[in-house]
Amino acid sequence: MIRHFPLAGLLRLRHLQQDQAASDLAEANARVAANEARRGRARSALSATAITPDTVAAMNAMAAARSSSRSMLADLDALGRNNAASLAEAQAAFDAARAEAIALEKLEVRHHETARAEDLRAEQIVLDEIASTRWHRDRTDTPTSPQKGDSE
Repeated sequence: MIRHFPLAGLLRLRHLQQDQAASDLAEANARVAANEARRGRARSALSATAITPDTVAAMNAMAAARSSSRSMLADLDALGRNNAASLAEAQAAFDAARAEAIALEKLEVRHHETARAEDLRAEQIVLDEIASTRWHRDRTDTPTSPQKGDSE
């Protein structure tokens, strides 16, 4: 007899929550990776400018460009810290969702094992009853042989 897990709906909900948390975690990882890539490109661009200025105006422009690049790097560093914090939050949310799903999965496994044991026990009771009935029937159908001394 098939008995359905009574918390199957809740387990499906927990799996959906886990999938959503995994999606959020993937997005946070993507944001961190994209920020790291932008930061690396900005650092490369900042270090690649080895041009010597010929005029004061070129020197001022170069200083302004470097200052702007440093400001952009500082902004990217701040964004990186924010992304790292949201990544940690997303990881914690995923871990919590996974733990809730695992707990229900263990309950489901235990439910199925219990149901299977009950089914096997009921089947064994039926088999024992059939064997007992047959044994009693065979015993009453077989005539008993006369004992020595009974016929004399």
